Amino acid sequence: MCKKIFVAATGQHCGKTTTSLSLLHLARKKYNRIGFIKPFGPKRTSYLGKYVDVDAALIAHVYDMEDQLELMSPVVLDSRTTRDVLEGKCDPQTYQQQICHATAELEQQCDFLIIEGAGHAGVGSVMGLNNGQLAHLLDAPVLLVAGGGVGNVIDAIQLNLALFRETNATVRIILPNKLVKSKRDATLNYLQLAFKNSPLQVVGGFNYSPILANPTLKYLSELLLLELHADSDQATRIVHQVQLGAASTQRIVDLLQESTLLIVPSSRDEVLVMLATLYHLPEFKIKIAGLIIIGVAPLAKIVQRVIDDAKIPYMRTAQTTAAVYTTIQEDVAKIGADDNEKIALVQHLAENELDFELIDSLF
Repeated sequence: MCKKIFVAATGQHCGKTTTSLSLLHLARKKYNRIGFIKPFGPKRTSYLGKYVDVDAALIAHVYDMEDQLELMSPVVLDSRTTRDVLEGKCDPQTYQQQICHATAELEQQCDFLIIEGAGHAGVGSVMGLNNGQLAHLLDAPVLLVAGGGVGNVIDAIQLNLALFRETNATVRIILPNKLVKSKRDATLNYLQLAFKNSPLQVVGGFNYSPILANPTLKYLSELLLLELHADSDQATRIVHQVQLGAASTQRIVDLLQESTLLIVPSSRDEVLVMLATLYHLPEFKIKIAGLIIIGVAPLAKIVQRVIDDAKIPYMRTAQTTAAVYTTIQEDVAKIGADDNEKIALVQHLAENELDFELIDSLF
């Protein structure tokens, strides 16, 4: 009989996919056949010639599940799906049938199956496929991933629990994630007190990790829709700091921290030349992750030559500094299939920070 866990969350960026990656990594040590399904995918990508959800592509790549890819992502949304459903051009019942069929097939093939929801509990309601409806439809008890605080996290949990109750879905575990390490025990204690009169179990998730939270250069290039001039190793470098290159050259150097991405106007020739020159030096190469060069006018030929000679990663854009900086700061990086450093870290942390035997026993 296949064990099923529906991984839901109180909102975006809580760590559903990180949790799914981790549970599958740990489950491989206990179960012979593991599986994953994203019942409906709001984020579409092309992988191995098929349109699938990005999370399904990630899991398939990491755990060699490409042969199950179509089952792992049975329904993928596009820009018109919601409007087509509301206008009566698509029957949501068809999507439900596709999801049920794919899940039933995977249950036959797997001993342990992760079913990953999308967004918060209500996402998908327009199609009758919100997290609560799907968990009930697929008869899968829920692990609810939440944030790492106390008051606002309790509020978000209660809001989401109301929908799960309405849809008759069973929530068994609350998994607070991105916990502040120094406050981990206290935070878990308060959350356990908050739900002491309910059947829910509070189980600690991951501590907050800048490496997991911060984006790679490749991710930022995709986010900003810019061409990245970098080799494959440079493209997967994780950006820990974003700095505006608007100060004096010396001040910019003084402010450099480990793996800094600098946003520099194309008119600042002296800054661009200085950073490209410093990139040759090992002690600065670890500090300079790359450049985003702002401006419409082309760079002076000698400046472009210095940048190319240094092989410093860079992107060019006509957007304003404020627009680029705001876009980066407001985004939360998802793990990509080629983020090997992050994936390895997730699997390592899972073995130390997640109590898989407890989670497994509660399902």
